[in-house]
Amino acid sequence: MEAAAMKVVGLAVSLVLILAYAHADTGTATFYTPPYVPSACYGFEEQGTMIAAASEGIYNNGAACGRMYRVTCTGPTNLGVPQPCTGNTVTVKVVDLCPSPGCQATIDLSREAFSSIANPDAGKINIEFTEV
Repeated sequence: MEAAAMKVVGLAVSLVLILAYAHADTGTATFYTPPYVPSACYGFEEQGTMIAAASEGIYNNGAACGRMYRVTCTGPTNLGVPQPCTGNTVTVKVVDLCPSPGCQATIDLSREAFSSIANPDAGKINIEFTEV
């Protein structure tokens, strides 16, 4: 009986881990253009082009600096570009704050990152994102 109970516990733990890993948050993404420095997290230190500025909720007073997020376009936010998504996923590093009230998205991607997952003509897209 103990072996069966251990299998059930093991299965339950595995299921919880899979569900936790598979969970993605939803939001919106816009993009910004160079120059990408200075940034709130790294000053004038270049961090490449697969980067993002996080909205205040994600930025959390700088706690998000350096975090990596996998971002996937899930669809349009307007009728301008009805099929903006490329089908790709991009991994970006948080390097900056996208402050309100100017910030119009959950994550403000570099133009290069945005272009890899969506048509830049869309301007703003719906996304799923997961910390990696």
